Amino acid sequence: MAASPGPAGVGGAGAVQGSGPSGFAFDSGLEIKTRSVEQTLLPLVSQITTLINHKDNTKKSDKTLQAIQRVGQAVNLAVGRFVKVGEAIANENWDLKEEINIACIEAKQAGETIAALTDVSSLNHPESDGQITIFTDKTGVIKAARLLLSSVTKVLLLADRVVIKQIITSRNKVLATMERLEKVNSFQEFVQIFSQFGNEMVEFAHLTGDRQNDLKDEKKKAKMAAARAVLEKCTMMLLTASKTCLRHPHCESAHKNKGGVFDRMKVALDKVIEIVTDSKPNGETDNSSISIFAGIKEFKMNIETLRENLYFQSKENLSAMLEVILERTEDFTDSAYTSHEHRERILELSTQARRELQQLISVWIQAQSKKTKSIAEELELSILKISHSLNELKKELHSTATQLVADLLRYHADHVVLKALKLTGVEGNLEGLAEYACKLSEQKEQLVETCRLLRHVCGTEPLEITCIHAEETFQVTGQQIISAAETLTLHPSSKIAKENLDVFCEAWESQISDMSTLLREINDVFEGRRGEKYGYLSLPKPMKNNANLKSLKPDKADSEEQAKIAKLGLKLGLLTSDANCEIEKWGDQESEIIRCGRNMARVAYSLYLFTRGEGPLKTSQDLIHQLEVFADEGLQLASSVQAFSKQLKDDDKLMLLLEINKLIPLCHQLQTITKTPLQNQVFLKVDKCITKTRSMMAILVQLLSLCYKLLKKLQMENNRWVSVTNKDSVDGKT
Repeated sequence: MAASPGPAGVGGAGAVQGSGPSGFAFDSGLEIKTRSVEQTLLPLVSQITTLINHKDNTKKSDKTLQAIQRVGQAVNLAVGRFVKVGEAIANENWDLKEEINIACIEAKQAGETIAALTDVSSLNHPESDGQITIFTDKTGVIKAARLLLSSVTKVLLLADRVVIKQIITSRNKVLATMERLEKVNSFQEFVQIFSQFGNEMVEFAHLTGDRQNDLKDEKKKAKMAAARAVLEKCTMMLLTASKTCLRHPHCESAHKNKGGVFDRMKVALDKVIEIVTDSKPNGETDNSSISIFAGIKEFKMNIETLRENLYFQSKENLSAMLEVILERTEDFTDSAYTSHEHRERILELSTQARRELQQLISVWIQAQSKKTKSIAEELELSILKISHSLNELKKELHSTATQLVADLLRYHADHVVLKALKLTGVEGNLEGLAEYACKLSEQKEQLVETCRLLRHVCGTEPLEITCIHAEETFQVTGQQIISAAETLTLHPSSKIAKENLDVFCEAWESQISDMSTLLREINDVFEGRRGEKYGYLSLPKPMKNNANLKSLKPDKADSEEQAKIAKLGLKLGLLTSDANCEIEKWGDQESEIIRCGRNMARVAYSLYLFTRGEGPLKTSQDLIHQLEVFADEGLQLASSVQAFSKQLKDDDKLMLLLEINKLIPLCHQLQTITKTPLQNQVFLKVDKCITKTRSMMAILVQLLSLCYKLLKKLQMENNRWVSVTNKDSVDGKT
């Protein structure tokens, strides 16, 4: 389900709050609540697992019994909130209402069963004999937990279908309005229709932004980002291109310019639908994995299997794979922009790779017939040699492509050709237009070919997709700049034609700037500065550019340390659930207190996931950043509560100030811990951070509850005062 607002996409996605397509009232607030409930349920499910796996002979102390009952109640409350959201979705979607309602009933029954079976607070009393509980019916808890997971999953899948339907409906509305915009003949009519179109595009951007954030597949996420970027930039282009056509209706270049914008937007809209529905047009092939780096990676994996199994691969298959890789290097050697030195080195390394493979195949054949130690060592040496040759080839290709991009960006940084086209346009200089249009076409072809070379050395599929997007943008925008410049040259006094050319030139300059970012990211991947992954309870690795993390070394935890942090994480997950329950009480009221509380709960949940080796925290920088954000939000919460306390009486104010005085020192202590290096004591650092976070979350729950009660009390007193004042006023008039 979509939740957090997506990036400010087409027309600013963040502008749509609480709005949806007509006839569909599934607003952003409802989506946020669904995500909040998901986040509440997930940690509780893991706690149910802990309950199920507990030892029957464990001593049933009052503390243990209270903890078990608390988990059961928390699960039931979270399920109750989840069911409310599910029913709200069902009421707005009659075609899915029956299925969603059945799943909601099952979830509710499972939650109530878990609550009943974990109602164990009275077990130490004699009158509780014969009561059915988790200790006497563990099978019942297992069945209820399975039913809960099944029904919740069913609701989420159905809700996902609702979101997909919503995006398709929104896309169809945008397409229908675009068709009207294409045919419009009067400026007044255009203004009215474009206003409607703008609102629909903002709505579509909001929906697709949320969807992009929720996509788990990084490749799909990159495709969605590229399509949304096209729509965002084309919306402004469509405005100026259409106005130019209306002002100069008989200008062929103006119509060509406008048509190019509409065509590109339609392709981008179709691409979004392909991504959300996971479908492809008939006959379309996926070209996103034809890079040389991807081919080398697959080839090396195949030759490394020879260490374990000499018969798993065929010699013909390996030879064919290498030939495909070397054939693709012809993109570099055949390019007019590759230097002589780079070309010679690439050809030399290609020949060497072929030679090393032949040597490997020769030794491989011997190893199949002779099982001697010397042959095994020779095979290992051959594998290492060809791997080394391919690594050298990768380095040379990376150096060639990135150096070419860097030189191009440096050469075109001042945008001389674009400035010249603008000048020839306002002068009405047709000869100058022809000259500089030719130069821009050359520049475009150079950038397009460079993007193709860069694509081979990206290292990741998302970056390959970004290269494809850049290539398409230069290809299309280059032609559109020329047609816009031609229109201005034919109508040199036209302000709208000048504005139109400016818009397309800005899009070109923006893509040049994006290329600098892309180049930096590709270099980061090649040098191993991105994509640090870690397994269960792996701890942050040092980042080269972060002094705070220099002393953090990967340190393998023993089972006792793992158990301790896992236990702290479970408690943090439970406190996150409690905080979400308190936030729910406030309903639709918005305040700084609720904003800070919601942000702290979100960060705490991501930390809980970190203790399980899951969630969004993928690098050491992510972890430290989230802890710093959590501490900052805590200080902002303290400030907001302090401001609120000024409206209260002394006794009430004192209660709040006591809690604030506990929170502020903890925030400062957490900030200190994140900035203090602990040599070879990484688990100690994580332990301290999570402990502080847990203490702050406990105070947050208290503050949210207390502020809610005091706010209600304050409102009642204010209403009473207003009522008395009105009565006195009426009596005075009488």
